[in-house]
Amino acid sequence: MTVDRRSVLRSASRLAALTAAGGLVAACGGPSDSRGANGPSVAARPQPAHLTEPPSPSPSPSPSAPPSPSPSPSATPFALPPLAPDTPQEVVTGPHSRPQLALTFHGQGDPAIATALLEAAEQRGARLTVLAVGSWLDEQPQIAQRILSGGHELGNHTQNHLDICSMGPEQAREEIAQCAQRLERLTGSIGRWFRPSAAQYANAMVKEQAQQVGYAHVLSFDVDPRDYADPGADAVTRRVLRAAAAGSVVALHMGHPGTVTALPAILDGLAGQGLHAVTASELCA
Repeated sequence: MTVDRRSVLRSASRLAALTAAGGLVAACGGPSDSRGANGPSVAARPQPAHLTEPPSPSPSPSPSAPPSPSPSPSATPFALPPLAPDTPQEVVTGPHSRPQLALTFHGQGDPAIATALLEAAEQRGARLTVLAVGSWLDEQPQIAQRILSGGHELGNHTQNHLDICSMGPEQAREEIAQCAQRLERLTGSIGRWFRPSAAQYANAMVKEQAQQVGYAHVLSFDVDPRDYADPGADAVTRRVLRAAAAGSVVALHMGHPGTVTALPAILDGLAGQGLHAVTASELCA
């Protein structure tokens, strides 16, 4: 039987069109988190239950940030414990009834120093909470994976670490949202905690903007050894051990060698007091 060549060509053309259409549907089927001219920002869209569910597909990078790697299994956040029902909007300390405290770190600086600090904590079974600056994540995107793979917690410390309490609402929200976008792109989650930059406490405006971005809780602190002034490892150790107690939230900084040197002595001293360093979420669970 002779086959009409034109019929064969028409059939092949229809098959190619159907295949292309199927591929297009597959490529566009998932939601996009891109912040294009008309795309919703993190602040504008409803937030998923990112603390317990698997991470969503990585969105395309926003125009304001360089491309970052997609989340990998090693970067997937661990399922965080639910917070206690009476957890306040701004956490300054955790419960005083358990022999635990949280060591929280401003996330910025030399990644080699940050890695050494994480290793020092892990050698003693401590879990830290790192509040990352978004511009640091732009420069060192791999550090997000390193923090999470060590069992630590990662949160938001604004995009540029400016005085957020002195900003207007729109600028403050953008500072929070930009860092949230970096975290979500790198890990599949915006994290649970937001800490205001250049302030111990968030004012009412900053709390409201943080909530709009998706942060129900602001993480403050009650112990500040001022390690950012580089007083030396002995001074940092002494200040932490003298002030910290069960439930304390200690504010430390990653980019300072003296803090890395002090951390083993801090953890050993805390252990001698019967205290163990856990993440902020574990402290408030």
